[in-house]
Amino acid sequence: MSVKTEVLKLLEGSRDRDLSGQDIAESLGVTRAAVWKAVKSLKEEGYHVDAANNRGYRLMEDSDVLSVEGIRLHLPEKYNDREIVVCKCIDSTNMEVKRRALDGAGEGLVVLAEEQTAGRGRLGRSFYSPSGTGIYMSLLFCPSPEISQDVVLVTTAASVAVCRAIRKVLGVEPEIKWVNDVYLEGRKICGILTEAVSDFESGRIETVVVGIGINYHSPEKGFPEELKQTAGSVCRDGENLVPRNTLAAAVIQELYELYEDLTNKSYMDDYRKWSNVLGKEVRFTSGTDWEYGTAVDIDDNGGLVIEKKNGERQVLRTGEITLRFAEKGEIT
Repeated sequence: MSVKTEVLKLLEGSRDRDLSGQDIAESLGVTRAAVWKAVKSLKEEGYHVDAANNRGYRLMEDSDVLSVEGIRLHLPEKYNDREIVVCKCIDSTNMEVKRRALDGAGEGLVVLAEEQTAGRGRLGRSFYSPSGTGIYMSLLFCPSPEISQDVVLVTTAASVAVCRAIRKVLGVEPEIKWVNDVYLEGRKICGILTEAVSDFESGRIETVVVGIGINYHSPEKGFPEELKQTAGSVCRDGENLVPRNTLAAAVIQELYELYEDLTNKSYMDDYRKWSNVLGKEVRFTSGTDWEYGTAVDIDDNGGLVIEKKNGERQVLRTGEITLRFAEKGEIT
């Protein structure tokens, strides 16, 4: 592990106090010059490190750079063996995880990025992923045959994991729009894309990649025109100065723990409780034609139960819905 990495690890774990250059040097068994060089390099990478004579170094409260060290600091020791990778800029974290899976990466791999140039959502849509404002990450799972029969469960669990983490870390109350979007105060703050990779001969699902994109801060120049009416962010401007590493770690931990007992399905209670569609009229499609009905329930496999105008019920396993409000028009 490099001196820079070791220094960052110490600074991340001591945000509430100053660390003298001498103490850091002695702790790592290096010279003070090496510590100074490491801090200089961290500053160049965007970390806000306060340095003062007779006080030492401190990672400032507003320093918000995704890092392996900052994430591991908030994860339980039992997950120390899981590989975590943080990239400055990448095409897509889902694509990178699939590439690494082909090269033999193990279950539990997490890839995060400060920026995505080709971030993707469901149905081939793009996912806006500007630098320094979001949490873009993908996790690799190798499901058992029992789990691989219904990959929707992984998506459902991921939605609950995101909501639990945001509620615990930031104290706000997001909701879930079936099947994989997370909303806060009526605006979409998170999208989830689950992709399964099957063995060609057996047809069995070998790996599942769960991509999670969270709008943490509002982009400096605002959202693109096509997103302004629907997209939102977890943090209001100037509020919630909790580093993204803290929330990223909480989401990772929540999803790891849910996945370990995925077939228990106890998380479905939270999924239903935090649903923003139940009891509402929706427009839905599971193919090419749009229909109308009322969302009345979510079954234990994550299927959305729709009651049509004629009283007939239909369970959506895949597809798309929009919420319909006469006074506001459609919200997708």
